[in-house]
Amino acid sequence: MTSLSLMAPAKLNLFLHINAQRADGYHELETLFTFLDFGDELNFTCTQQDDIEIEGDTGAIALEDNLIYKAAVALRPFRSVETGISIKLSKKLPMGGGVGGGSSDAATTLLAINQLWKCNLSHQKLAEIGLKLGADVPVFVNGKTAFAQGVGEKLTAVNLPQRWFCVVFPNVHVSTGAVFTHPDLPRNTPRLTSGWQLANTNNDCEALVKKLYPEVEKTLGWLLKYGPTRMTGTGACCFVELDCATAAQRVLDSLPSCWQGFVAPSTNISPAHTQLDSWLKMQK
Repeated sequence: MTSLSLMAPAKLNLFLHINAQRADGYHELETLFTFLDFGDELNFTCTQQDDIEIEGDTGAIALEDNLIYKAAVALRPFRSVETGISIKLSKKLPMGGGVGGGSSDAATTLLAINQLWKCNLSHQKLAEIGLKLGADVPVFVNGKTAFAQGVGEKLTAVNLPQRWFCVVFPNVHVSTGAVFTHPDLPRNTPRLTSGWQLANTNNDCEALVKKLYPEVEKTLGWLLKYGPTRMTGTGACCFVELDCATAAQRVLDSLPSCWQGFVAPSTNISPAHTQLDSWLKMQK
């Protein structure tokens, strides 16, 4: 049976501005997404049984709530082959960490099953399906470092120089929903009218999350001795940007045992897309 293994890479929000809240409860925002060459690993295998099986580190999430499962179900109406799918997940990204683990898993699932089930859907159509699963899914489907607007679905590709990051998870799980519904969240940051520079941007969620989760504030303070620090997304992961792998590893080696972390380089093209392109060439 045909199989395919792809990474579901981490993302970082290098900044996150919240411009307004819409009538439907969603927020208008501006953010800069970049990918890291590090993430969950997923293996997809077509099966003779007409069902969707998921094995691996899915935590306590019920099957019907699992974004991997939801992504597979969403593609069922488009398949051209009558096969099921078996999915094995090796989890490396923390849940509730703000590095896009669930959204990235969902996007990688859409990309892989689109090929295995011969759905022949464009990335634009996959992104539309993905947006119903989560606001961050489209950027992973498109697979390019991007400046995002709207609720995260209006993407403009950008190229950034490669940097190394040390990403730290302070072992607290932040609820994205709780952050975006909190009355103290800033929702009126003016939209950017000219080019952005990281020094003139910020994460509008950071002050609130530091207040609600003191361990996040402690993590940011600890990382500050190594360089400028920032929280990604709604947290809880925090990062410091460095010039090389050696410098990033030095930070990780000094990490207090109460936290988890990893080092990785940034990449303008998602590793999932790079791997999928290689697989497609091998099929020809």
